[in-house]
Amino acid sequence: MKLNVLRLCFFAALISVNAFAAGDIEAGRAKAAMCAGCHGPNGNSQNPVWPKLAGQHAFYIEKELRDFQNKSRDDATMAPMAIGLSAVDIENIAAFFASVPSTVEAASADKIKLGEKLYRGGKVDNGLPACIACHGPNGAGSAPARFPRIGGQHAAYLEKALKDFKAETRDNDHQAMMRDIAGRMSNKEIEAVSSYISGLH
Repeated sequence: MKLNVLRLCFFAALISVNAFAAGDIEAGRAKAAMCAGCHGPNGNSQNPVWPKLAGQHAFYIEKELRDFQNKSRDDATMAPMAIGLSAVDIENIAAFFASVPSTVEAASADKIKLGEKLYRGGKVDNGLPACIACHGPNGAGSAPARFPRIGGQHAAYLEKALKDFKAETRDNDHQAMMRDIAGRMSNKEIEAVSSYISGLH
């Protein structure tokens, strides 16, 4: 699996796709006002269980909103928020959030060593690939390769996402990639790598 993930990351990076937001940023700013209650006025949520959207690649925000609409991703809060959005609304909101800078968190000192080891080197004994292979050295992801930005994200949100993938209560990942990866990690490892990622920038 580790080799397959690395191959996918490499070949996806070679694919020529439109990596830039096609939406109208100002129209997106206006429409995103409805998102501010949870995600903050500029996409930097104050509640650590709600994800930061600021600085996220537009393609990823678009994908997740469409997944909420078609129930590929289940969330009682987000489903009703996304259902009334048109395709143009989604493009505009994504363009806006992609255009604003994200804040950065601080990793817990007691989790940095293990978190860094997993992020940069994976785990050989069970085939866990390094996160850096797809998400990059600073967690910026890759728009051309379609991997989301995770650096600076709230540790609590990252931990929940990984645990949801591990439990397969979230299954909207491409070719079950994240379910396989999270399934190879203990809860302690998930907590450590989530904390480490939160401080990347």
